[in-house]
Amino acid sequence: MQRRKFLALASVAALSLTVAACDTPAGTSDAVAGKKPYIAIVSKGFQHQFWQSVKQGAENAAKEFNVDISFEGPDKETNVQQQMDQLNNAMAKNPQALALAALDSKAAEGVLEDAKSKNIPVIAFDSGVDSDIPVATASTDNKAAAAEAAKHLAELLGNKGEIAIIGHSQTATSGTDRRDGFVDYLKTNAPDIKVVDIQYADGDQAKSTDAAKSIMTAHPNLAGMYGTNEGAAIGVVNAVKEAGKTGKLVIVGFDSGKAQMDAIKDGLMAGAVTQNPVGIGYETVKAAVAAIKGEKVEKVIDTGFYWYDKTNIADPKIAANLYE
Repeated sequence: MQRRKFLALASVAALSLTVAACDTPAGTSDAVAGKKPYIAIVSKGFQHQFWQSVKQGAENAAKEFNVDISFEGPDKETNVQQQMDQLNNAMAKNPQALALAALDSKAAEGVLEDAKSKNIPVIAFDSGVDSDIPVATASTDNKAAAAEAAKHLAELLGNKGEIAIIGHSQTATSGTDRRDGFVDYLKTNAPDIKVVDIQYADGDQAKSTDAAKSIMTAHPNLAGMYGTNEGAAIGVVNAVKEAGKTGKLVIVGFDSGKAQMDAIKDGLMAGAVTQNPVGIGYETVKAAVAAIKGEKVEKVIDTGFYWYDKTNIADPKIAANLYE
């Protein structure tokens, strides 16, 4: 009788362990067991190769610093609620640090406060948030990078003409900075270039194509266009091709990816600013590890940017920051 009771208890224990294992997120079993710190990373999305490169950088750092990470993001960069669900689920796993690229700074406020109350350090990446809670932000200086794109567009247009912008977000800091940095540069340095329209298309190629075509119809004298991320820039390229205006508009963009690289090589796009996505992912995890240890972390971690066009796209220094 005692033996049967023992076996029954052993079976229940084994079943409990099995259920617990099924509920443990991939890559975090060691963290749950207390062997490695666990860092939860919530990105803006997965639809662009940019985020896969960020993920690669994060994984490289996780291996180097011997920590476990999870990396997820919403299906589209418009799915704020999905990202919030992912952030709340990440917090439910009690990570030692939380990293996020917020789609909507205001929407994320509750999660940030929750992390603060639990003494979980927060690292922002790609986009900053309107809060003092993150101990660090690893990102491109988006205003400076956008100004670089504006400088090249202005030079290519002889500092005059009408242009338009296809933005990817009005709520993410990266989106507003890439707009403002571009516009501010032109106001100061090329006042004869007029920004006739700015439309937002959520970084979606199809929406960006439609928005760009609409602008071209409304402004037949348009001389140039700027797309603030990978999806926006390719949308502009597609719109110009579909409208039969190839070679008649100067196009500059932001980010890279195979489609943009091909467009530049083919002469459809003049050039673009690339970030350092692998570096963003790496520095995010590195900062999280330091914060977990209680070490000092730089408040702003500038991960750099480069202008690339047909003349330097094959340069090893540039190529290392391009992603396909």
